[in-house]
Amino acid sequence: MDTSYLSLEGKVALVTGACRGIGRAIALLFADAGADLAVSCRNQPHLEEVAGEIRSMGRKAVPAAAHIRKPEELRNLVQKVKDEFGRIDILVNNAATNPGMGYLVDMDEGMYDQVMNTNLKGYVLLSQMVGRLMMDRGGGNIINVSSSGGISPGMGLGLYSISKAGIIMLTKSMAAELGGYNIRVNAIAPSIVKTRFSQALWSNEALLGEELKRIPLKRLAQPEDVARTALYLASDASSYVTGQTIILDGGRSI
Repeated sequence: MDTSYLSLEGKVALVTGACRGIGRAIALLFADAGADLAVSCRNQPHLEEVAGEIRSMGRKAVPAAAHIRKPEELRNLVQKVKDEFGRIDILVNNAATNPGMGYLVDMDEGMYDQVMNTNLKGYVLLSQMVGRLMMDRGGGNIINVSSSGGISPGMGLGLYSISKAGIIMLTKSMAAELGGYNIRVNAIAPSIVKTRFSQALWSNEALLGEELKRIPLKRLAQPEDVARTALYLASDASSYVTGQTIILDGGRSI
């Protein structure tokens, strides 16, 4: 069977939050599909490890540390990738934070700024910067990692859910604006993925047991589940898909 429509050969992808978990899985799968990678998070030593894995697969890799909440670091990140590769064909906005759980009425302003500036404003700014490059080159692909919490909020996760809901509307808005430039913009909305980021949830046996009762597939998502969905959205397999959010929750929302 010809599966060339899943190939990313000749493409350059920038993945944020790539040190571990979902971002790392996406970067490695994209490399396996033929892409060269720029990987970013705040930890340069961890990035070097991921870049080494990518290079061992025969692909080029640029590890570039940047803080998603700092616009100047994002500008430097985009410039570094442009200097190295000359272009960015695929952007995966994946970096996120959730510093704590609690009710919105108890939330302080500092936490609001931290969550919204990381999970939403950072996506907007980086998409602007990379989107302009894609417009000049006549096309591209932006994939935003949202959350099922952006569709239906989890108890104590109101602020996080608001930020992730914003990503879904960002996806729709940019898809509408950039479609005429041959730029597709889509999102993935996973429920709990078994990563370090969500360990406080899945390591609690009582919470996990209740969650699995609600999931028809009776398991949590793995980072590779999200990565395979990202590959579909990044490749020609989804060439007529834009402005969409794929809910990746094992059927929980049925």
